Amino acid sequence: MVKSFVCLSFAASFSLVGLGPAAASQSNSAPPQTNEILIGELGSFTGPTGNFGVSTANGIDLAVEAVNQSGGLLGRRVRIVREDDHGSPADAQSAVEKLITTDKVVAVLGEVASSRTLAAAIIAQSHKIPLLTPSSTNPRVTQSGDYIFRSCFIDPYQGSVMAKFAMNSLKLKNLAVLRDAKSDYSTSIADSFVESIRKMGGTIVDDISYDAGKTDFMSQVTRLKSKSPQAIFIPGYYAEVGLIAKQAREQGLTVPLLGVDGWDSPKLIEIGGPGLEGSYFSNHYSSDDPNSANQKFQAAYREKFHDAADSLAALGYDAANMLFDAIRRANSTNGSGIRDSLAQTRNYGGATGTITLDPQRNAIKPAVILQFERGKYTYSETVQP
Repeated sequence: MVKSFVCLSFAASFSLVGLGPAAASQSNSAPPQTNEILIGELGSFTGPTGNFGVSTANGIDLAVEAVNQSGGLLGRRVRIVREDDHGSPADAQSAVEKLITTDKVVAVLGEVASSRTLAAAIIAQSHKIPLLTPSSTNPRVTQSGDYIFRSCFIDPYQGSVMAKFAMNSLKLKNLAVLRDAKSDYSTSIADSFVESIRKMGGTIVDDISYDAGKTDFMSQVTRLKSKSPQAIFIPGYYAEVGLIAKQAREQGLTVPLLGVDGWDSPKLIEIGGPGLEGSYFSNHYSSDDPNSANQKFQAAYREKFHDAADSLAALGYDAANMLFDAIRRANSTNGSGIRDSLAQTRNYGGATGTITLDPQRNAIKPAVILQFERGKYTYSETVQP
């Protein structure tokens, strides 16, 4: 979810309870207290991707509420200081600069979109303040420096996950790929899928591209149908995928379609309709995942926000709790101490699965597979790393 506009195209089932520009301003205006640990949150709370920022913040708020109810961190309460970057990389840089130099936060959570996290990471690294993104999946993010972390998996990982699922669970051997050749996000995942399929002994019967923003995919559908694949892997975003699914079914191409987190939007079902039936995609999280940490999170989220949590909320919740855990283990709010402690995160049991950070500060964690069934997507299985 490189993603130049958004990192993840998650469903926007979020709540505005206790959040928004007014709440963010109120948080920022309060003077620091010696009995508080201030943590910055960078997000797009307004603008075209404002729903992503709000949903992530809801998950973070739930984690903060729980930690404060249990006595806080190091005997001090935790307070989130929020800055809205309005979906702009330039604003993300100035917002992080303010959080660090004016608000004196000890660490930063955010951003969601990789483009904005990449911009903010430069500033955080220069000040040696840890920045932990919940959901920026571009591999370049953590290459910005040793103070930059993520609690989500990276783009290419989804390619290998879907290859493993296609070969091992669906027992398919002859696959086709339909990629957005102008998208780094789509291309990196597609390359990983192709490599993994071939390593596992499968065959890629065709590998073609489409142009994002177009609405007619009949030439690609016709060509793919002639190759007789057992499934088609489409690592892209919901708008095009929905149309491809619809047009494929109209032409009698009925094999399963396989995808990734960019599919995760209610709009996909609106566009693709019955054409999606029997298809699958990988994601960071499912509310139906039976792991106990997830079910505990779901119950708490419903109680607070009166709605089911989406993936962004779960990722925000896990990122905040991972940071709290690192501060406890460091027994310090010093930037280098938190950095060293975060880097040692091993087998952290989060709502989105068990998380271990590798030497590049990327999360090694499971992915979930969701299946389209009777007009909605449901949990199918978990694929371990």
